[in-house]
Amino acid sequence: MAQSVGIKDVARVAGVSVGTVSNVINRPDSVATETRARVLSAIDRLGYVRSESARQLRAGRSRIMGLLVLDMGNPFFVDVARGAERAARQAGLGVMVCNSAESAGEEAEYLSLFAEQRVRGVLLTPADATGRNIAAFRRHGIPFVLVDRVSEGTTECSVSVDDVAGGALAVRHLLDAGHRSVAYVSGPSGLTQIRDRRTGALSALAEAGLGPDRLRELPTERLDVAAGRDAGARLLGLADRPTAVFCANDLLALGVLQAMYAAGVTVPDDLAIVGYDDIEFAAAAAVPLTSVRQPAVTMGALAADMLLEETEEGPGGGTRAHEHRRVVLQPELVVRRSSLSSR
Repeated sequence: MAQSVGIKDVARVAGVSVGTVSNVINRPDSVATETRARVLSAIDRLGYVRSESARQLRAGRSRIMGLLVLDMGNPFFVDVARGAERAARQAGLGVMVCNSAESAGEEAEYLSLFAEQRVRGVLLTPADATGRNIAAFRRHGIPFVLVDRVSEGTTECSVSVDDVAGGALAVRHLLDAGHRSVAYVSGPSGLTQIRDRRTGALSALAEAGLGPDRLRELPTERLDVAAGRDAGARLLGLADRPTAVFCANDLLALGVLQAMYAAGVTVPDDLAIVGYDDIEFAAAAAVPLTSVRQPAVTMGALAADMLLEETEEGPGGGTRAHEHRRVVLQPELVVRRSSLSSR
């Protein structure tokens, strides 16, 4: 097996001390030009790569930020990661992105990995509704910021969207279009976002003088296109089928749209559809999808900035004083053809 090249190998080939090589890597301006060129040539010839773990042990601080999301197959979380990565890169940090796949068990494993790696901090969209994973991770003393989740009952920072308002926007739009019976394709009930969007939908019905029985909930185990197709099949089988459907995210909505297309049901004339997130594919669907937009890139960037602020070094070493805060962004309804029937 090939052995890794160390700093001593570079020093030997360049004919200098280990300390000189260290200075070239960390303080290049302190080394004479000719000597620096000789060391850099040796580094290039040997393929030397600095050990980040060794550097971290010396400095006591990591240059890696962890990001743990529910589903990297969902473009919404890709945008969250894009915003976080952009903010981290500007601060000279990298981002380790992990996917819990909406599993509390996998979430616990990744949080343990972050603790083992001693990351600078973690951006987390929790999958565990009980809060046990967060409680266990908190014992490691590693800062974290909740993303797409309000920090109720915790002292940590959070960046989220007002999902109650978002659910109300979606259903109010359908009611204004003349619909009086709405299906809610909801996803896993354990997720706070799912419950909040349902609360908003019910509040819009109440504003219109309609009872909660006018919202027909179709729960799904996952938040993907396949689950949406399954929900669409169940919707088609209802004797008193609602004339409109609000989906907890765009992937579910796209799945419902596929099921309707396969069954010959016209969208929006036979069934109006509204999604949530406003991912890029929403506008590009066969029937462009009305959706509640979440500012995903902004959420990721804000969360990363808050984490960087919390972990920033003070003038005398250690971290600066930091005040935890909760940021709640407002959603926006983007109307397209999927909900514009002639009803």
